[in-house]
Amino acid sequence: MTRPLLNRRLAEFGTTIFAEMSALAVRTGAINLGQGFPDTDGPEEIREAAVRALRDGRGNQYPPGPGVPELRTAVAEHQRRRYGLEFDPDTEVLVTVGATEAIAAALLALVEPGDEVIALEPYYDSYAACIAMAGGTRVPVTLRPADGRFVLDLDELRAAVTDRTRLILLNTPHNPTGTVLTRAELTAVAELAIERDLLVVTDEVYEHLVFDGAEHLPIASLPGMRERTVTIGSAGKTYSFTGWKVGWVTASPGLTTAVRSAKQYLTYVASGPFQYAIAEALRLPDTFFDALRADLLAKRDLLSDGLAGAGFAVHRPAGTYFVTADIRPLGESDGVAFCRALPERAGVVAIPNAVFYDHRDAGAPFVRFAFCKQRPVLEEAVSRLKTLAG
Repeated sequence: MTRPLLNRRLAEFGTTIFAEMSALAVRTGAINLGQGFPDTDGPEEIREAAVRALRDGRGNQYPPGPGVPELRTAVAEHQRRRYGLEFDPDTEVLVTVGATEAIAAALLALVEPGDEVIALEPYYDSYAACIAMAGGTRVPVTLRPADGRFVLDLDELRAAVTDRTRLILLNTPHNPTGTVLTRAELTAVAELAIERDLLVVTDEVYEHLVFDGAEHLPIASLPGMRERTVTIGSAGKTYSFTGWKVGWVTASPGLTTAVRSAKQYLTYVASGPFQYAIAEALRLPDTFFDALRADLLAKRDLLSDGLAGAGFAVHRPAGTYFVTADIRPLGESDGVAFCRALPERAGVVAIPNAVFYDHRDAGAPFVRFAFCKQRPVLEEAVSRLKTLAG
């Protein structure tokens, strides 16, 4: 056949870096600090809530297309309690198969061929694929390190907007850099969106994983933004049940209807019993979230200090459960080659940040390590990485 089998919109995308590096970890027996999943389950009472739903026959058959009412109500209560945002669970909340489907459905629904989508790079790899599947054109705006954090250049963002720009795709707290966009940065984004009549799709799956006094501020809570923002949340990162794949969208009725129109032809429904369990998880007391942050903060510092001791320049994150490290002090400059060799050199797997950039040179010296692992695992990884210091 002369015509390639793969749709040309996806021709640039091969196997994800996560699959490649996880397979490398298995093959070499290395500690996998690449893919961002915990190595322990979340709260026992939430796991038991899923078992109870299974046994009671709740969710074993198709749940409602928008999600079970109990979860949609819990999501609305969470947004009200945490951020003062009011959403109608019947018309403004949509349950999805994790945040990844929510991103896909939002972009497929809202983007037409020829539309431009601004994304902050480095970006989660599904962003680029979903923009391509929608027929849009991605326009990257690069976060650059300055004063200990990765910073959004607001002048560069403004310059990126054209008459073809449809929406801005945000991620805060930001994977992989760990930066948390400030109130000033988000206010500037909001003002630009209103001025140029843009939509905003915002991926906030790490909303509860913030440290050092950082504030997670949903852009939908800023003046004029509720009616033009699709906010995406997820249970996996907060509750350590990534395999359950329960995410959600909150937005105005028109935007929610648009996203649901695309979502219903992707999976229609999924994760029935788990939806009931996550409804209970969203109502856990503040002590759960406080303990989660304290545990991850200690692990962040353990890994960050270990990486610094091994010779990396470390960008200590204000959010998420990833640390970005600069390999140049080790005499290296190619993060992809470094990560492919690291399992043999030190018995540890990391992810090269360059794969999350269009401007590969900007991300070339950075690599990402996950610290959502048990403390002994992190301690062993730190011990192995010390060999890099000679």
